[in-house]
Amino acid sequence: MTDVLLGADLGTSGLKLVALGPDGAVVAEAERGYAYARPGPELAEIEVGTWRSAFDDALAAVVADLAGARIRALSFSGQMHGAVLVDGAGAALRPALLWPDQRASGELARWEALPPDARAALANPLVPGMTGPLLGWLARHEPEVVERAAAVLLPKDALRGTLVHGPVVTDRSDASATLLWDVVADDWSAAAVAAAGIPARLLPAVRPSDEAWGIARLPVGEVPVVVGGADTPLALLAAGATGGVQVNLGTGAQLLRPGRSPRPVAEPVVHTYADTTGGWYAMAALQNGGSAWEWACRVLGLSWTEFLDAASSVPAGAGGVVFRPFLTGERGGVAGPADRGGWTGLSAGTTRADLARAALEGVFFAVRAAFELLEVSDGEPVLLTGGAARSGVLVQMLADVLARPVRSLGLRSASAVGAALLAGRGVGLDVDPQRDAGPLVEPRPAGGLERAAQRWARNDRVARAVGPDSGAG
Repeated sequence: MTDVLLGADLGTSGLKLVALGPDGAVVAEAERGYAYARPGPELAEIEVGTWRSAFDDALAAVVADLAGARIRALSFSGQMHGAVLVDGAGAALRPALLWPDQRASGELARWEALPPDARAALANPLVPGMTGPLLGWLARHEPEVVERAAAVLLPKDALRGTLVHGPVVTDRSDASATLLWDVVADDWSAAAVAAAGIPARLLPAVRPSDEAWGIARLPVGEVPVVVGGADTPLALLAAGATGGVQVNLGTGAQLLRPGRSPRPVAEPVVHTYADTTGGWYAMAALQNGGSAWEWACRVLGLSWTEFLDAASSVPAGAGGVVFRPFLTGERGGVAGPADRGGWTGLSAGTTRADLARAALEGVFFAVRAAFELLEVSDGEPVLLTGGAARSGVLVQMLADVLARPVRSLGLRSASAVGAALLAGRGVGLDVDPQRDAGPLVEPRPAGGLERAAQRWARNDRVARAVGPDSGAG
């Protein structure tokens, strides 16, 4: 009987579950998609039960492929930010609020009004979809729900709580991304919690990511459950990155640089977050990554394969068409919460293929703008993870846009594999994953792509100067 470790990655649009063998190979995996609700143009919510159903379905599929292997432990990776209010029994009191949610934009003034030292100690840009502002909105608009709540949880903690009942906990990697965390003191910020207008009793205890926290009674028997961590640092853990830059491109895009030193920052343009091993990393993030491509596919009436084929059929530069991908606003470094997206530079000769090509390029140009915030050395290679790493077209285009070599990581879900590694550490098993990194893809001569990048930057500056109500999007 072989021992396996389970890692579940609770994403924005789906849950991935992997089983990792003692040799580090993925021996089984399953994915279950779901859609979050948009009850209003700036809202993003989902029922916690949707996450649990996806986990149960994925578990059944994985177990069917394990041929009697013993599951030694389970852990979770989760989308960052968001807020789930639960009662004393751990049951959600309302749908979870998710990171794409923009309803709390007006609450950011509370953080801007913090004393300078307290604001600088947060060391992160102010983003409405982070836990603190979302809680501020709930305290103002749904005070009766906040009053009934026993705790606020991050998404992966809420899912774990449906399997393991007991005291609610989170970990540093998720807590540090709430705008309620003092990066310098490495603890909850009393000033930020007061700004949110919530009682401190709602904050969960913070435990190590690799700590065994309870036992889940699953169809395969009793399985130890380990606390887990946020998806981006777990992608770093799976990649084994000790330096350089990692780009994780899925629904959003995250550019990660390990080895950050925590320090106060008065006007931060990149995030400073805790990892799952006691350290810190810098992150430049975009809300609009693969989600912008999904939107473009939908409005163009193309499947993903058709979209890539159409984009590949026209030269770089998309016939002069430029796409700004900021459909749901941004996090502040590259664009702001009020910025919006759209195609410009259209002519009577513009084709659907031009629009598809421009949409691909527009996201990558935004990634390049975020990349520049990290102050990376010239020529330093990039490791690509996430859904985009599966496409040779996208790997090559990223290398071309960044003018840097790019290597894709051969893991279908790096974050889920990272969660499985935590599961092992929680029960004393230290496994090294089989990464199967792809070849180093060298950038091609820029040509029309660089001219398109210049048009994108120029159009973006104009759009931001005239404001979101100009009709540009």
